[in-house]
Amino acid sequence: MTRFIHDQFAKDYLEELLKPFGEVQAASQVAGEIREIDVLFTPFPNQTTNVELLGLLGKLATTPAIFEPFRNPASTEEICDCLLKSLEVRGALRRAAKREQTNKTKIEIPKLWILTPTASRNIISGFSETTKPDSLPGIYYLAKSLQAAIVVIHQLPQTQETLWLRLLGRGTVQKRAIDELAALPLNQPYVKITLELLYNLQKNLKINQSSQTEDQELIMRLAPLYQQDRELAKQEGLQEGLQKEKRLIIRQLNRRIEEIDSLLIQKVQELTVEKLEELGEALLDFTSVTDLETWLQHNSIN
Repeated sequence: MTRFIHDQFAKDYLEELLKPFGEVQAASQVAGEIREIDVLFTPFPNQTTNVELLGLLGKLATTPAIFEPFRNPASTEEICDCLLKSLEVRGALRRAAKREQTNKTKIEIPKLWILTPTASRNIISGFSETTKPDSLPGIYYLAKSLQAAIVVIHQLPQTQETLWLRLLGRGTVQKRAIDELAALPLNQPYVKITLELLYNLQKNLKINQSSQTEDQELIMRLAPLYQQDRELAKQEGLQEGLQKEKRLIIRQLNRRIEEIDSLLIQKVQELTVEKLEELGEALLDFTSVTDLETWLQHNSIN
């Protein structure tokens, strides 16, 4: 049961990361026996967003792509099923081109990327794989005409470039990737949304009461991050409320006396919550800017 929870996380995760760069169709159906593609991606024609922010995942998304992520190691049969879906997509595109009288040579066939946490030597060699000199370890390309590759996540180097794919790994690989993600600034692109997706995964695993050791370890790893995130959100909420209160006080001062200058505004902005409350009461007795200046002289932090 928990495999489907992880599968849904992978689809949601890829969709969220890739949607700024193109059209993403999650769980897209193809002909035949109504097979579903996990993620079908088509880049925007005039790309302006920097896809390189996603490292290796971004490089895989520079052309039309089919992403098939697996929580458990992909079996020979599952890889064959992915290839079959890819060929069905190719056939559908060619039929559409024929109907629309489009030049078939201009059709961009999506490349198939099979993302598996691990893979045995026998599995890989069974598909006559090749590696490329300029490619990272862990990426195995199938015969050229198939336009497909198997990405073995646990073989990818532990670098910033592979982070966004290693988060789809499992066990130690995924936990290390989460550690790296947590160390990044929250304002860095895709960090916050990825953490939110991981928290949602944690919640679903807890609701499902998964007894698998690996799931329990993942829940425990995410728990302090989730608590830290909630505390930060609470503090941000308090700060936002404080700033609103300061703006309100400044508007009241402007109405009660006259337009106050930037130096006085800065001094008001520096007041603590307690002093701000005192100012809110005291300003009812102000009749001039001098009253405010006198009050700040006695109550300013400087």
